[in-house]
This record gives sequence, C-alpha cells and structure tokens, in this order.
Amino acid sequence: MIQLTRLNGELFSLNAIMIEQIQSYPDTTITLMNGKKIVVRNSEKDVVQEVTNYYEKIGVNGWFKKAGETDD
Repeated sequence: MIQLTRLNGELFSLNAIMIEQIQSYPDTTITLMNGKKIVVRNSEKDVVQEVTNYYEKIGVNGWFKKAGETDD
C-alpha cells in the first residue's frame, strides 16, 4: 500500500498493484484496473516513485519487462 493525499487534504492508502495508469491533467489522476479514477495532490513523479519503492519493498521490482525488451 502507498499513502497519497486527496485534493481535500485527506490522507489515504492505495493498493499500488491496482494502478493501471497515472496522468497529469494538470491534477494527478490515477486510473485503477477496475476503471475507477482517483485525483490526488501528489505529483505524477511522486506517485511513480512511491509505487517503485513499494514494488522494491515487496520484492517484485524487475519482474516486469518494458515494452520491446528482450532476453538477449
């Protein structure tokens, strides 16, 4: 879980594994796998860093390949 801040200042925890997409519209909007959208105060860069830190913490960072990456 990562901790984020809603636009109204309320802190909440989000299951980072459920994140499908993060965009700035300019507000940071997180789209979950179920289609739900959450707008947060955190910058897109900060959310990505939190997710990366979470993946490293639980030991899944590096399991996923980037598009076009091969095993060469």
